This record gives sequence, C-alpha cells and structure tokens, in this order.
Amino acid sequence: MVARKGEFTVTVTKKEVVAAALPMQEHRLPLSNLDLLLPPLDVSVFFCYEKKQPPMSISFTQMTVSLKKSLAEALVSYYAFAGEVVTNSMGEPEVLCNNRGVEFVEAEADVELQCLNLYNPDDTIQGKLVPNKNHGVLAIQATWLKCGGLVVACTFDHRIADAYSANMFLVSWAELTAQPTRPITSPQPCFCRSLLGPRHPKASIHPSLNGMYVPITSLPSSPVEPEPENMSDPFISRIYYVKVDQLNRMQTLASSYSVKRTKVESFTAFLWKMVAKAASSSAPATDDVVEARMGVVVDGRKRLSNGESSDKEKMMGSYFGNVLSIPFSGISTMELVDKPLGWVADQVHEFLETAVTKEHFLGLIDFVEAHRPVKALPRIYCGSTTKEGPAIVVSSGQRFPVSKVDFGWGKPMFGSYHFPWGGDAGYVMPMPTPAGNGDWVVYMHLHKGHLDFIESHASHVFKPLSWDYLRKKKDIPTF
Repeated sequence: MVARKGEFTVTVTKKEVVAAALPMQEHRLPLSNLDLLLPPLDVSVFFCYEKKQPPMSISFTQMTVSLKKSLAEALVSYYAFAGEVVTNSMGEPEVLCNNRGVEFVEAEADVELQCLNLYNPDDTIQGKLVPNKNHGVLAIQATWLKCGGLVVACTFDHRIADAYSANMFLVSWAELTAQPTRPITSPQPCFCRSLLGPRHPKASIHPSLNGMYVPITSLPSSPVEPEPENMSDPFISRIYYVKVDQLNRMQTLASSYSVKRTKVESFTAFLWKMVAKAASSSAPATDDVVEARMGVVVDGRKRLSNGESSDKEKMMGSYFGNVLSIPFSGISTMELVDKPLGWVADQVHEFLETAVTKEHFLGLIDFVEAHRPVKALPRIYCGSTTKEGPAIVVSSGQRFPVSKVDFGWGKPMFGSYHFPWGGDAGYVMPMPTPAGNGDWVVYMHLHKGHLDFIESHASHVFKPLSWDYLRKKKDIPTF
C-alpha cells in the first residue's frame, strides 16, 4: 500500500545552520558567462536508505551528527555552497563567499519507506522530503521514517551549480561521512572562472547561437497569457523505469546498418515522437503548423579541454559551476508522427552535432559577453515563431552517482533528481538504476495530458516506479 497525498505528515524536529569547519576570508565569486544563462531556479535531489539491521544499526541522532560534521568539512572545499547570492554593480548575480552556512533540517515522517509513492513525487516528495531553500545557495533535509529508513535530500541554486557539480559535492560529502579519518579520493572542486573567460580579441559569433539563445530584451515585454486548455492541463512530475531490453530495442530501431545511434539519442527520438502524437491527438483540426520542440542538455567540460594540456583537462574535469548548452530543434508534429524513429533520431543527432564542439562553447561564452549586462536565455524556453506546441528538454543523468552516495550505512535503495521548475517547457532526466543492470530510472515533468497519453500508448516502455521493482533489482551485482 503506497502513501497518497495527505496520508502521511512530516514534522520538523530541528533546524540549524552548518558552516564550513574552517574560517575563510570573505570574498566574492563571480558567476561565469555560462552561469549567467540560468534564471534563478532551484533543483532538488534525494536519496532513500533502508534501515540498517543489527549489529550495524545506527540511530537517527548518530546519523545526523555524522552528516552535519562531514558537511562542515565538505564546505571547506565547496565553500560556494556556504555563501549567498548577491547582486554586483552591473546588476548581475554573484556569490558572496561569507560562510553564512547551509540550513540543515531534521524531520520525522509517519510513513514507512516501502509506502512512499515514488511514482508520484509531487505528492510524496515535493514540499515534504526535499527542503525549500529560503536563504543561501544550498539547503539539506534528513528525514527519519517510521520503519527506521532515512531520506537525505538537497535543494540548490542552479545558477551556482549544475548536476555535474552537485554530483561531485554529494560524492565528497558521502565519502567524508563514511570514512572520516581517511583523505577523500574524489577530486577537489575548481572555481577558476578564467577557464570560461571570453576570447580576446572578441571572436565572431556563429549565427547558430542566435537560434539557440535569445537576449531577454528580444522577448515580449509582457508574458503571453496561457490559453484556457493549457491552464487545465498542468505540468506534473512522474518517475518511471525503463528496462534495458526496451532501451536496446529503441536503439536498434533508431539505428541503421551504417550508423548506430546512442541510447540517449534513441530515447530522445522516441520521446519526441510520443509527445508529438499526444499533441496531435488532443489538438483541434487546423491548417496551422504546430511544432514540437526538443532540446538536449550538453556538458561542455570535455569539449572545452579538447586539445588542451592535461592540467587544463584535469581542471575542467573538476570545474564547479554551469558548463551547459541546450541545442534544440522544432519540427511539425505531423512530420514527427509520420516519420520512422530512425529519421527522428537523425534529427536529434543533427541538432546535437552543433553543440558538441569546443568552438560552440567558446562561441557561447562570447555570445553572453557581447550582450552583458543583458541576460540571455535558451530559446527553447522562450516560445516558438509558429503556433505554440510542446517543448521538452532532456538532461542526461547517466553520471548520476547514486551508488556512490553511501554515507556509511549502505548504498541508497533509490535516488533521483526532482525539478518541477515551473516553466513552459517539460523536463526529463534519465538516470541509471542503483542496481547498475542497464535499466533506467526516468524523471519526467510534462503536461498531464502528455503523460496520460504516454502511459496509455507506451506502457510497455514507461513503467511506474515501484518498490517491488527496486527490491527485485536490489541484489543484482554491478559490473
């Protein structure tokens, strides 16, 4: 029996602020040009742990004491998380590194771990098990469950860190908790903003960037009122699992004898077609062209260090901040529905190719510099020139280190990002399962109508995440 909305309560038992264990000189850390592409958004991530059985049992008090002690040590290196966002003389955000600390919330929930409805995180996770970030850059919540299980969750400011950066912090924090007397093996974060500095003299900006990003001065002065049908079709969040055999089948259908598409490309193409079908099935008959737009988040760390020295490659590999681009394409829903999956995967590959180069990221840094202090945003978030259709961004979470976030009481039974960001574009993040058997866990934040359509027409692919599934996969070895 899973817990539905309102069937369990969370009681906050303690709040305190955890600062870095060592004092630091107060200073300001500027945001990079790539950080400045992000609006003020908070991202959450949570991990679920089962109760440890004797003789390894440990109390909630012991756990939280360990978590807070190691957090203070982790913040010495990850000092940006202990600061706060302020505005500089240009009106741009930056981090005041003043060691104001991180709010740490302790809570209790009258629910057992196996009763949490992870399929519907809007009801059981949002506002209950992930903290609201009221101040600073990072907030943390540890929630003790009735069965003795534990949920550890973080909420952080996306302008300061991307998922790659947050993952580095989580692994370091877990390592410091589990092995407090040993030096950590994970890399130390790099805050060297000169790695993402604009080129001098200023290079020409490739026209493709004007199609991907838009200065906010080019947007309408007032937001467009949502149409009544969109107001009645809200965005909701769901978590599914996709079995490895379905992923392999997608990849086979999306590939040809001469070209093999990646699983991410194949999955993105399949999702693009499904959303186009959903939009077409619910749209009234019209001669207007309706586009479905699809974007994929690309990490630029390896791209920017391509051809550089090993030292720069190492620094970029541990760079803390946002190093992201979101290439996208818009295609009519009718064409997406009619064309085979391989053709749609070719379109995904084609728009991705524009952003997987060093030159693209260097040009994007220059693009932001050319428009400062006017902010720019990814164009996929800002509407279409044709009749409005669905827009979705896929952010690959294949590096999500769920099995490495072991604080000393075992690997998580489950972990996921949670990002109901409130914009007009959907957000999807596929992640590996804790079992490491090739299956994916997929967090999806889409229009309810689109998710209902996907569940009714692709139930063989997207299966609601359940504890029965997680238990069956728990003991599968990771190779």
